[in-house]
Amino acid sequence: MAVPENTADGQKPAERHLIMRFAARSDVGRIRSKNDDSAYAGRHLAVVADGMGGHAGGDVASAATVLDMIHLDRPDYDGDAGTILADEIQTANSLLSELVHINPKLAGMGTTVTALLLAEGKLHFAHIGDSRAYRLRDGEFKQVSVDHTFVQRLIDEGRLRPEEAESHPHKNVLMRVLGDVDASPELDLDTLDVKPGDRWLLCSDGLNYVAGHAVERTVKETKDLRECVETLVELTLEAGSPDNVTVVMVEIVEETPDDVSTAAVDVITPVVGTKPAPAAEAPRTPEAEAKAPDTGTDDAAEAGGGGKPTERAGSSVVEPGSTDPHLGEHLTAEVLREELSSRPHELVGAAAAAAESGSIPTIGGRTVARRAATVLTHKAEPLTGDDDETLVPLKPRRWVTWSIAAALLVVLTVGLWLGYAWTQTRYYIGEYDSRVAIFNGVSQRLGPIQLSSLEAVTEIRMDSLPPFSQQRVRQTVPANDLYDAQRIVKNLELTGTTSPEDECPSPSAGAAPSAPAPAPTDPAAPAPTDPAAPAAASPSPSPTVTCEVGQ
Repeated sequence: MAVPENTADGQKPAERHLIMRFAARSDVGRIRSKNDDSAYAGRHLAVVADGMGGHAGGDVASAATVLDMIHLDRPDYDGDAGTILADEIQTANSLLSELVHINPKLAGMGTTVTALLLAEGKLHFAHIGDSRAYRLRDGEFKQVSVDHTFVQRLIDEGRLRPEEAESHPHKNVLMRVLGDVDASPELDLDTLDVKPGDRWLLCSDGLNYVAGHAVERTVKETKDLRECVETLVELTLEAGSPDNVTVVMVEIVEETPDDVSTAAVDVITPVVGTKPAPAAEAPRTPEAEAKAPDTGTDDAAEAGGGGKPTERAGSSVVEPGSTDPHLGEHLTAEVLREELSSRPHELVGAAAAAAESGSIPTIGGRTVARRAATVLTHKAEPLTGDDDETLVPLKPRRWVTWSIAAALLVVLTVGLWLGYAWTQTRYYIGEYDSRVAIFNGVSQRLGPIQLSSLEAVTEIRMDSLPPFSQQRVRQTVPANDLYDAQRIVKNLELTGTTSPEDECPSPSAGAAPSAPAPAPTDPAAPAPTDPAAPAAASPSPSPTVTCEVGQ
């Protein structure tokens, strides 16, 4: 907070608060057809957002996030300003999820966020993604943010050298980002000490195409903030950057009486692709807006973008003047412009295009629109009595989905385990190393899992069995339990067959084999009769059983 000035009347001097001097610029780059970057810089807030999701919604994601945060640009906070900053970023994340819910074509869109909030003599830092924050203090230029990228994780794990990161094929893969991927993404948060003279550089990853030593030299040697951001962007374009590039320079200074008297004059809101307007340009007032009706996206693009229509056509945005009764009242561009005109700031990139054209990315619906409007005018009051109209967050729905998936996984796991346990109560006879063996389980596989194990190997060789029994054993003979399996093995050992039904009756001990009755030699002789035999009947053929007993 600042050094107080001495007063002549001996009264307690008023405290001089710290504020930010700032400059910002965003450029579409050499190759891209639209700018997915957005940035805002003011007396107490600086934020850079780099949108992704291609033509479908990268610009929508970054613009929605930045415009949802601009109400934080104020010095007075009742609670912990760092917590409020983190909560607002999470709220912006919910907004992106709802935009995707309304328009599934935007699925996959997201944005990085790197933000500084100066409040109560402290600098609150929040970061997610691969946009960067650098601090210059007492001649030391240091990167404060950590990239949430795949290659940075490899570097942290010692699997990749920093100089190899720029040529890595997956250098643009992000591990953390705002969007419809996570209902509550993890942010890097910190509260830093601050002193007058500190300079901060916030930038999108487009600036990475400029060598680090060149960036550091420019920030150290260029005293004028406007000249510094212009130089950094021009260096990026000269390097042939294929990506958008956005640069915000901030310097911490003590507030002066001139800063207070010009608070509503220093307003800069350039259109994407053009250089910022001079700092002394007067803001557009609500009265001026009333005289100049909003012309919509295409007309605004023709007025400020060289006659080229913007590429927001088809995006999930609420156009001004919409009268859809199902959506209710909408956040209009006039509300946003009135809020922006109330304090010094710079708004660049896709967020500036949204403010100029009136295509404000927000959620339709009476309560949500009213909430967005009060947020943008930082006159927020707790909403009461509207619980039935409050927007239902996505997080519970996602938890329900995950809970159902987890329950199904548990049921499937228990079912597989019970099935496997049942198979281990079964046995079968099969071949192992050219011998008859007993196996525990069933003779099937479940993918790479074999559902049986070797229980015992007998001394019965396969070539000692009849061909039919060999075939049966090779095809496996099921058994009800281990005792049944041992019985089948015993049958194979004694008879060469697998079941008692196939055995041949063995002769009784001491009994002689019966011989066939001799045929009568005299045709006239009567046939011998047995008094105990029943009356003769016509003979019927009986089946012949052939037994093959292994030798």
